[in-house]
This record gives sequence, structure tokens and C-alpha cells, in this order.
Amino acid sequence: MKFRFHALFGACLVALLLGLTPLGAVAQEVEPININTASAELLTELPGIGPSKAAAIIEDRETNGPFESAQDLTRVSGIGDGTVANLEDQITF
Repeated sequence: MKFRFHALFGACLVALLLGLTPLGAVAQEVEPININTASAELLTELPGIGPSKAAAIIEDRETNGPFESAQDLTRVSGIGDGTVANLEDQITF
């Protein structure tokens, strides 16, 4: 009985460790996205940026010139301080 418990416990431990392995892959660092050169498709990978906001970002940069800081994104309709705060570490200029 004791042997069965140890074997079962060991198997569960191995399964748990193997199950957690992909979590390390998810935590990999991702290159920041350049707001001034990114396509609409790439911009939609940012949290809180869907197709319409991505299009608005591109339209704004074509009309008003490049963004120089994350705060400049607030000039795009629908992007406020909260969205900017979530994006700051994921974008570059």
C-alpha cells in the first residue's frame, strides 16, 4: 500500500511539473511595438487596441506626425490615460 501511494504521488508530481512547463514560455519577453511604424494588424496585438483604434492610431500619425511619447496616444479618440498606462512598457517610438 505504501509503495502504491509513493508511486501515485511521484506520478502526480511529474505530471504537475510537466503541466507547468508551458507557463515559462508564456512569460517570455516580447519586443515592444513601434507605434510610428507598426501596421494596423500589429497594433491590434496591444492590449485595449482593436481594429478601429489601430486604424485611428495610423490615421492620427499620418495627419499629425509621429508620436513622441506614450502620452501622445491620448490625442487619438478612445485612448485615455488608463490605456496609455497599460501600453507604456509594450510600445516604443
